[in-house]
Amino acid sequence: MSKHFASFSVAVVAAATLLAAPAAHAQIRTPAASPQSTITQRIGLTDVTIVYSRPSAKGRSIFGSDNSLVPNGKRWRTGANATTSIKFSDDVTIEGKKVPAGEYGIYTVPRPGEWTVVLNKSLKQGADVDGFKDDQDVARFTVKPYKVANKVESFTIAFTDLTPATANVAMEWENTGAKFKIMADVESKVMAQIDEKVIKAATPTPGDLAAAAVYYYDNNKDLKQALTWMEKANAAEPTKYWNLNTEAKIRLKMKDYKGAVTAAEASKKAALAATPPNGDYVKMDEELIAEAKKMGK
Repeated sequence: MSKHFASFSVAVVAAATLLAAPAAHAQIRTPAASPQSTITQRIGLTDVTIVYSRPSAKGRSIFGSDNSLVPNGKRWRTGANATTSIKFSDDVTIEGKKVPAGEYGIYTVPRPGEWTVVLNKSLKQGADVDGFKDDQDVARFTVKPYKVANKVESFTIAFTDLTPATANVAMEWENTGAKFKIMADVESKVMAQIDEKVIKAATPTPGDLAAAAVYYYDNNKDLKQALTWMEKANAAEPTKYWNLNTEAKIRLKMKDYKGAVTAAEASKKAALAATPPNGDYVKMDEELIAEAKKMGK
């Protein structure tokens, strides 16, 4: 074997060894004891995201005494591992407290009859729940805990009780739960859009007219104005049975029973002519027609 070939072989072996080394020394991956979870919910027009880790009870007492896993009156990171965080795309109101858009840590102080919930600017505390500064608090409020119907083995945070502008954040583990309400600023944002795209617009689109009318109807605003907008939308797009159905509902609410029947019949006809026909709207229209005729007697 030539010296040149021997040197080349040694170089190849060395290179192969170096390439194989990272794989040979890669750390073994195993499932986390408290796996991370991310939940996102749109509340009104605001996106809310919570990132937290989920420890399991494993037969331990979680709340209720000084010897529980989460002792009475002690600050808790509201989960495990890294700081539990909550992020808002817009300003919100939580339990009456104004909270600016941004991302914050969620800390809680559980007690048998009351939980204190703290949103703090610190996102890096982890287990050091007493290490952050109170002057970094963004909001602090109290809520009443409740007993859950069925045992919750793994700590769970969920969005519940959704409305067009609000939602509750429920935190449940073992036999105990607590929740707080988030309220998004929907009214001012929607009204600003209606003002720009409908009221002040030279030629509002049928879609914007219909959306404004629906918002007025759903929120018990000026029904006469809502009807005017919906009539214009339907005149421009007479085959949109869902908007014709809304016109019928507006007229019914205004006690214009004859007009409600006419609009519902037009909606039914358009729903039957659609491809494919929409049986759900046909049924809703028939029910509305029957109700309008009964109330108009």
